[in-house]
Amino acid sequence: MLLTVTTTREPATDLGYLLHKHPARVQEFPLWFGAVRVFYPRADERECTAAILLDIDPQRLRRRGRGEPAFRLEPYVNDRPYAASSFLSVAISRVLGSALQGKCAARPELVDIEMPLTARLSAVPSRTGPEYLPELFGPLGYDLTTSREALDPQFPQWGDSRYYTLELSKITTLRDLLAHLYVLVPVLDDTKHYWVGDDEVDKLRRHAGDWLAGHPLRDDIVRRYMRHSGRLTRAALASLVEEEAHDPEAEAACHDDAEAATEDTLRLYEHRHRGVLTALEEAAARRVVDLGCGEGKFLHHLHADRRYTEVVGVDVSHRSLARASDRLGLDRQPESQKGRVSLIQGSALYRDARLAGYDAVVLMEVIEHIDPGRLPALEDAVFATARPSTIIVTTPNRDYNIRWPTLPAGDMRHADHRREWTRGEFAAWGERVAAEHGYAVEFRPIGETDPDVGSPTQMGVFRR
Repeated sequence: MLLTVTTTREPATDLGYLLHKHPARVQEFPLWFGAVRVFYPRADERECTAAILLDIDPQRLRRRGRGEPAFRLEPYVNDRPYAASSFLSVAISRVLGSALQGKCAARPELVDIEMPLTARLSAVPSRTGPEYLPELFGPLGYDLTTSREALDPQFPQWGDSRYYTLELSKITTLRDLLAHLYVLVPVLDDTKHYWVGDDEVDKLRRHAGDWLAGHPLRDDIVRRYMRHSGRLTRAALASLVEEEAHDPEAEAACHDDAEAATEDTLRLYEHRHRGVLTALEEAAARRVVDLGCGEGKFLHHLHADRRYTEVVGVDVSHRSLARASDRLGLDRQPESQKGRVSLIQGSALYRDARLAGYDAVVLMEVIEHIDPGRLPALEDAVFATARPSTIIVTTPNRDYNIRWPTLPAGDMRHADHRREWTRGEFAAWGERVAAEHGYAVEFRPIGETDPDVGSPTQMGVFRR
């Protein structure tokens, strides 16, 4: 079983610091199922490739315990020594543990640097066929190259096997790449070589808590990772979504109070809704996605207007989607209207083929909740992948915050905002994104405009 990781960020040999493995040496690490060797086929300033080779001893892989009889021929006929599987996850954890955890004592500044990385895996099993590979890695922003392996090259009439050579490329941190491989390789194999218990929930939360919650295949990934244990799957799903890990009612009430204190006197949500509806009408949009729809306040307008022939609300929170369904009365709608409005779990940070082909995508008060370092993922998912004709983005105008005497200087409007843009910052971001993805952008004020600091909310309308 072989994994290679390549970077071309100069000096490329910095990869050795991140992996805690010297490029000039071959290192071997004994594990209970065999040995792991780490070496560098190439290591110079321009390109560096690290190879992680698992040499698995098939004699050690007999099934034992838990009432399962040993199969005498299994050590000789199973695919475990060759196929990418949970053995690779163990090797990543035991041999590359510091890199997986984002630790680099010698060069700590390298940990958070995003660099061009390419991972190549041979003999990757996919029990559900080749289409599952892009569905699994595509939403995370990877460019994929796959090729299917023949069952036996000497006997082409036997056809293809269920194994693939997989190459993943992305500008990302090494920590994130290893975390994705650690979680998703066993998911592709859909089995694990060890007993799965409660500690597996902690492992999943530790290595996937910041990216798996919004993945379109989240539930399937968790179910496979937990070896289809219903109890463990439910526990893992409950722990992944941050708002479900805390008291949701108290958190929602806190956010509602913050919004009331800063915006309700201006009834900004009404201004936002009117402004976005006007932009949708101008675009003659009929099929609309509300990305980050929350509890469905804006969806209510789209649901009530029959001009919108297909409306999709997307949110990372199942609880918010349930409340949106109640608000819209989707379980009570007449047969003729069923399917016109739908709610799906998803995230603005991941590529999602379900969102492609719509007339418009609305991001109303979404981008301020996203860490600045993750905005490129949103740009890729919405502007490059979903790529609707019209994209409408609203966000607070930080310049206007000084007009609220109850808002301390330097504070943001809501506790869960990661960043609020000035008019100049929002314009610079919007113009750059529009130019990079073939859109034209127009900026509009939302709410009453102050001659000195502008409007309370700002909106960008992107058209192509």
